[in-house]
Amino acid sequence: MGGKCLVFDMNAQDRQNQLRWHPARWWRLLENEELECQLCPHHCRIKEGNRGVCRVRINQHGQLFSQVWGKPIAVHVDPIEKKPLYHFLPGSRIFSIGTAGCNLRCEFCQNWDISTADGNDGGPEMTQPADLVQSAVESRCRSIAFTYNEPTIFGEYISDIATLAHQTGLKTVMVTNGYISVEAIRDLYPLIDAANIDLKAMNAEFYRQRCRAELAPVLDAIIAIREGGTWVELTTLLIPDLNDSGAELTELCGWIFNTLGADTPLHFSAFHPAYKMSNRARTTKTILDRARDIAQRTGLHYVYEGNVLTENEADTSCPTCGQLLISRQWNATLIRNLNGNRCECGQTIPIIL
Repeated sequence: MGGKCLVFDMNAQDRQNQLRWHPARWWRLLENEELECQLCPHHCRIKEGNRGVCRVRINQHGQLFSQVWGKPIAVHVDPIEKKPLYHFLPGSRIFSIGTAGCNLRCEFCQNWDISTADGNDGGPEMTQPADLVQSAVESRCRSIAFTYNEPTIFGEYISDIATLAHQTGLKTVMVTNGYISVEAIRDLYPLIDAANIDLKAMNAEFYRQRCRAELAPVLDAIIAIREGGTWVELTTLLIPDLNDSGAELTELCGWIFNTLGADTPLHFSAFHPAYKMSNRARTTKTILDRARDIAQRTGLHYVYEGNVLTENEADTSCPTCGQLLISRQWNATLIRNLNGNRCECGQTIPIIL
């Protein structure tokens, strides 16, 4: 998709803020001070004074800068189940941060207010990585999540925070759309302990029309991140009549089963009307139940429903004996019948406690 990225002219506010910009990684200089960003599969070719698709990486005199290093616009302490991660430190608190911008253009974005913001958004003061790590420790969190918007676009900030986090004993989490280059995976994900990756559809045309992106790089990234040793869970936001057909869900679940294995946790999440799809009906629990049934019949062991009131569809049970292992209700998590990562029947459960 190189050469087709959107660009945004540098304005007076940009010039005022340029002293706060941070040198970016993952780019190469072309001709006439034009450069190519190599952070994600867009490979934006960015002319002097312009930004790439993500709105937060800018070319200034033939050098690429991040406008969001040190500028989180969302900082919260969450239950880790909200990421959602169900098999990584269940029941723990996670310190969550996000910045402005995104490298996709999803018409159904559930966090559109920050994903469509640009590099001028953020607090008036720089927030240093050490300050965030200290806040996470003081908040009694076991991990830090890079979330809310697409964290890949603030990769430099992530690298600095994650390095300090690990030195302090904190784990790190990416909640991501998976639209990231091979080079950036190689550099960033050795610093990331767990990731929830959106697999928005098993349909290349859906990605092109609804997200302005390609499906294949996401599938490749999921495989590479998993093979690199990061714990991976997947989420698919189901949108009525767009990505919830039985045939597509069967293909999606089959790809997960055959490529990643039956123990890969999969979260089906309910869409609510937002952004450019504010007039579309929200996802019913019936749709989620049908998707979960397809996934389980495909052979996946751990399939969950989110963004709806559930009875037991957010619980973790042993795939061998059926015993309840973790119950969840509105982010209240209770671990039962587990001896370390084993069920009382002896079955090993893929979980990091």
